Amino acid sequence: MAEEVLFKVIIIGDPTVGKTSFVHRYVNDSFRRDYKMTIGVDFALKVIRWSDRCNIKLQLWDIAGQERFTSMTRVYYKDAHACIVMFDLSQKNTFQNAVRWKKDLDSKCQLADGAAVPCLLLANKCDLGQREVEQEEIEEMCKEHDFLGWSETSVKEGTMIDESMK
Repeated sequence: MAEEVLFKVIIIGDPTVGKTSFVHRYVNDSFRRDYKMTIGVDFALKVIRWSDRCNIKLQLWDIAGQERFTSMTRVYYKDAHACIVMFDLSQKNTFQNAVRWKKDLDSKCQLADGAAVPCLLLANKCDLGQREVEQEEIEEMCKEHDFLGWSETSVKEGTMIDESMK
């Protein structure tokens, strides 16, 4: 029987950047245009066969981006093993707010050994023609705020979804 390892991954960012769509694309390989606003937090589970002896269970926490839910983030962040901060390439303010999300996480949560929760920055909606954030800005932000790295994604087209999660 294969060993199972559970990892809690939180997905945070402003409203409408594509967090819920990202989770659905990654878990179910599907995309819909008509998602409703996440209230509080939503959950999904994806099991990955890592080897003959080990399965990884990714527990994905899709955390609402609305301001009124930020008082609950400490509870939602608790025991997270990894984080994805997502922003919309076509809305500069969501990029600027990504720093606020990362700082919020860093101030409220850390790994069991006291280290910062590893965080990946995802620049979503690269399929749209209008772009308000340039690569250099993203790279600078990643270095300055200790992100593991970043990737451009298109949840709609399925671009770099699986690769980002690996």
